[in-house]
Amino acid sequence: MPTNAMINVYYDAICPGCRKDRRRFERWAGKRARDIDWFGVTEHQQRLRDKGIAPEAALRSLHIELSDGRMIEGIDAYRLLMQRIPLFYPAAWLIGLPGIKQALRRYYDHWVEKRLKREGRWPPQ
Repeated sequence: MPTNAMINVYYDAICPGCRKDRRRFERWAGKRARDIDWFGVTEHQQRLRDKGIAPEAALRSLHIELSDGRMIEGIDAYRLLMQRIPLFYPAAWLIGLPGIKQALRRYYDHWVEKRLKREGRWPPQ
């Protein structure tokens, strides 16, 4: 996918760390960040349902909608964002390697569930 194609990113906008990560990404991406629309998963639950994404799944993992309507989630979504920042090209490639990708996914899933439980937002109501 061309790195300048428009994408929609669905993230946990309630999470302070997630908002901080978004600002950091926008700063690092510079003008490439203009090709991204950001949507909080809590405020856009129906939009996600219409795309076949359950609110619980959206809360647990970053989702990106490509310009052709395909959805990418999890580590692959992070890789796609990283590919928009030249400095992170090598890291995006590295985290896609077999073994590394699966290990990161397990760690990420555990971390998100722990954060949501600490915030009193898991399991979803």
